[in-house]
Amino acid sequence: MTEILDRPNVAWTGAGVAVDPEMVAHATALVPLIREHAQRSSEDRRVVPEVVDAVEAAGLFKLLVPQRLGGMGANLRTMMECVAEVARGDGSTAWAVALLNVCSWFATTFSDEAQRDMYSTPDAKACGIFSPPLKSERVDGGYLVSGRWAYSSGSFAATWATLGIALDNGDPRALALIPSSAWTIEPTWFVAGMKGSGSDTIVITDHFVPDHRIQRYLDMAEGDFRTTHKADEQNSNMAFLPVAALVLVAAQVGLARHAMERTLANLPKKNVAYTCYTNARNSPTHQVGVAEAATRFDQAELLMQRACADIDGAAARGVHLDKLTRARVRMDTGVIAELVKDGLDRLMSANGASSFADANVLSRIWRDAEIAGRHALVMPDLGKEAYGQLLLGADEPFSLDV
Repeated sequence: MTEILDRPNVAWTGAGVAVDPEMVAHATALVPLIREHAQRSSEDRRVVPEVVDAVEAAGLFKLLVPQRLGGMGANLRTMMECVAEVARGDGSTAWAVALLNVCSWFATTFSDEAQRDMYSTPDAKACGIFSPPLKSERVDGGYLVSGRWAYSSGSFAATWATLGIALDNGDPRALALIPSSAWTIEPTWFVAGMKGSGSDTIVITDHFVPDHRIQRYLDMAEGDFRTTHKADEQNSNMAFLPVAALVLVAAQVGLARHAMERTLANLPKKNVAYTCYTNARNSPTHQVGVAEAATRFDQAELLMQRACADIDGAAARGVHLDKLTRARVRMDTGVIAELVKDGLDRLMSANGASSFADANVLSRIWRDAEIAGRHALVMPDLGKEAYGQLLLGADEPFSLDV
């Protein structure tokens, strides 16, 4: 058990693991612009063009893409910090940025020919969904695919998509790299939170996907990517499923930061109705509530940092992250969401009923966190179950892939 707690085999500092402060500063600089347009992005159900263009210009859609393909070549920790800073501006924008980054990274693990197909244009970026389609038929040289892929966040800005398809032999699950010219977007994302993430449905009818644009899901889960650059690129060695899950809570961390920022700016001077306290800063109830929220947010940040260090550390050494740590990252992903939601609940109570007003940005932050924390890859109990199964040596098959 000491080995599990101490993680002596993981590099927490040094090359490949440290945050790039310059890249994070680019994200921080965009916060005022993102906040200015956050309400309109929610109303339009997609991030407004002014913000998309600014994010693109800052290189924040290609954080995990290697420099040979025109990307920034950042590590996971830097990407997570950038997305968290974007979320200080707006949760929906951060969610779209996170998904476009991670799906673009998926594409960089495909065959070299597929990478050349996608990154032949400077604006290349991918959205993606793992779910299989209605039709996936083997034909000469590839597959003929039709279907609907719901919750395709950021699809409004994507030029490609990494979409789940079903194969006809062995492991049936795979991801296919498909250009935006092959699909249409059906408006289906009408929800309480993350309204501007553009998580609509991609629709495809009889599109041919050549074999070089397909990767088997379980090969990816075991780090057996088709790219030939594993020996010379750190990110080509990152653990597929831990990364796919962890990126989904980067926005949560940023939402927590924004909520605390707003609370500390406004709550101290607020009157506490029906009590002897003229200001909330002097109320023990409010003091405890804010302190407990801050502690939960700190715990979430620390778990995120440890998970990034595990993933980046293994990738920097060119080794595949062990299964137990992969399961723990999956569990910690859900715990981060739990901690943020719990902390936000405490801040909402401390700020009072007015924090739920439509005009109050805390209301949007709270709704965004509630939606984000319910993604299938984030659900806490599933991750806890997987980690517990491995800790206890449960009989296979396990409940989910890690």
